[in-house]
Amino acid sequence: MRGVAAAPAGWAALGAAAAAGAALGWAAARGWGVRSRGAHGPPGALARLAAALGLWGAELPPGGAGEEAGKVLARLGGVGGGRPGAGGLGGVVEGVAGLVGRTPLVRIPSLSAATGCEILAKAEFLNPGGSVKDRVALQILREAAAGGRVRPGDWVCEGTAGSTGISLALLSRSAGLRSLVVMPDDAAEEKAEAVRAHGGEAVRVRPVSIAHPEHFVNRARRAAEERGGVFADQFENLANYRAHLQTGEEIWEQCGGSLDAFVCAAGTGGTLAGVSQALKERDPRVRVFLIDPPGSSLYNRVQRGVMYTREEAEGKRLKNPFDTVTEGIGINRLTANFLQAAVDTALRGTDQEAVDMARHLLQEDGLFVGSSSAMNCVGAVKVAQRLGPGHTVVTVLCDGGNRHLSKFHSQSYLEAAGLQWPRDGENFFSRNTALSGKGPGD
Repeated sequence: MRGVAAAPAGWAALGAAAAAGAALGWAAARGWGVRSRGAHGPPGALARLAAALGLWGAELPPGGAGEEAGKVLARLGGVGGGRPGAGGLGGVVEGVAGLVGRTPLVRIPSLSAATGCEILAKAEFLNPGGSVKDRVALQILREAAAGGRVRPGDWVCEGTAGSTGISLALLSRSAGLRSLVVMPDDAAEEKAEAVRAHGGEAVRVRPVSIAHPEHFVNRARRAAEERGGVFADQFENLANYRAHLQTGEEIWEQCGGSLDAFVCAAGTGGTLAGVSQALKERDPRVRVFLIDPPGSSLYNRVQRGVMYTREEAEGKRLKNPFDTVTEGIGINRLTANFLQAAVDTALRGTDQEAVDMARHLLQEDGLFVGSSSAMNCVGAVKVAQRLGPGHTVVTVLCDGGNRHLSKFHSQSYLEAAGLQWPRDGENFFSRNTALSGKGPGD
């Protein structure tokens, strides 16, 4: 992508109905060049993305459907309205959609001091819906509207452990749409309450295998068919990955192009895929790490090329698809989004490490984060230790701790799950002495 000039004509050629308008506009502004289809040489990233979406010369469907879908698209910030968060400091953005993205990159002092690396985290909990999933929900809705698949009053249905549902409820309401969210009943109750508070309908179901017709994802898919709505399908819908191409570009810009590694866990795989693709296209030397929670198969997929876990080998698999107190990360199947990820190395994290990290971040840095954010920071420390002092490691703070009060931030719940609640005066490094060094050369 570097050294390729953006061609305004190429961007204009996408037309007012380009399904990924916001992401593509941001890419064009950042030098993700477009070359004409008749030119020689490899296409720019913008051209490749547009071609993959089939958007060259695309238009909204004619007639009433296009006009109605256009109303929804306009309320989501439109296609030509600029990237999310385009107002910048002191600027003005359009509606709640304009608040999505352009989140700060925060340095975590305690982790940076302990590792000798710059540990930076994308503060995604500052999105209007409180999580990184706002980006995904906005992209899914924009692409659906641009394709004429939703009109005012239509239903948007999704199966999720929580955060995506909250984001869809908020952004659907802002666009004049209705939302139904189906979630497993072992997810924190406050997530279902947040969906309802944001104007969505929430249904909780028992956790079962994805092969079971009553799995929350399958229930949401059927509901979309029954209600004549759209199934958001965050696991397989590549709008998820495309949303995070922008996240990766933001990280590159905020780091001034100077970073050594990116690390995060994966559920749908969209964040890892989009960010890894964007960063590696900027600089192939940036190393990308997956941090995987207990029971998930992705570690073995990356390291050994197989989807298999120790829990399966030992016959310890319980009722959940994976057994961990973290929510929204870890999975035992390959998603279309994860297949887009460019991952160099996988690392394992434990539930206890995530609990210790969450308490550490609150006590040492004043950051109150959710379970996936805590696991990501565990990954950042492990990557920093592996690389040694003097490197810059970036991760993601996916959401805040407020939607995890009844489980991940509940002492009684954690102790019942066999985990220890850190005592006053303990920090992550005192409880995890193997990770207290500064890595090579320490």
